[in-house]
Amino acid sequence: MTLLSVIVLAVIQGLTEFLPVSSSGHLALAGILLKVPEGDLTFEIVVHLGTLMAVLAVYRQDLTELVSGVFRKQRESLVLAALLIIGSIPAAFAGFFLSDSIERAFNSPVVVSLMLLITGSVLFSTRFMKSGNRDNPTTAGSILVGVSQALALLPGISRSGLTISTGLFAGIKREKAARFSFMLSIPAIAGAAVLKIGDAGSSGIDFSLMITGFAISALTGYLALRLLLKFLRDGRFSMFAWYCWLLGLFGLTISLTGG
Repeated sequence: MTLLSVIVLAVIQGLTEFLPVSSSGHLALAGILLKVPEGDLTFEIVVHLGTLMAVLAVYRQDLTELVSGVFRKQRESLVLAALLIIGSIPAAFAGFFLSDSIERAFNSPVVVSLMLLITGSVLFSTRFMKSGNRDNPTTAGSILVGVSQALALLPGISRSGLTISTGLFAGIKREKAARFSFMLSIPAIAGAAVLKIGDAGSSGIDFSLMITGFAISALTGYLALRLLLKFLRDGRFSMFAWYCWLLGLFGLTISLTGG
């Protein structure tokens, strides 16, 4: 893998992990276009850990308060922790039992493109939603957000897009829906990395390129997350639908015409 490929893929991972446009879809399409060799899971783990650092940086105060509150047995913190655990179960189940089927989907640009079109449709539907008044989802709402996160294991389905949209439909306030979504992403990202470590083996990528990829994905992820929160506050979350539709149509055109 060249330095240019590392930079491009790390930037894509950092920007699209949090913007509701599907990082997996972008990486799958970019990997095909850039002809990046398959099988180097180490690099994939590194850039995902970079974006994990971005979440920890942005929500460090919320996470500190949550952990502190749990240890002090504060009801609000215990409830949020329980909801996060409940919401994490569907993705953990899907990732463990359906990983082979999910991996095969990454090799199909048609599937990726169709999933991007679905993501765009979900995002567009949020423009008709009124702002909710809940700080946290109900138990049922947490399960629905968790199912959305599990569906987002498919390339082209945006994890942030689907989980935040589901949170909005469940009546959660905009920024609180984002907070729940990204706090839910922490065990998901970390768990995915742990599951892939055993299959990663030794990497053919130079260590310095690994560090470069980690740093770029962390920095761009931080900036993307801040940008998303601004768009969410301004009520412009649905505008990302147009990008997903355009990219999905582009992917379909390239795939079906052999261009």
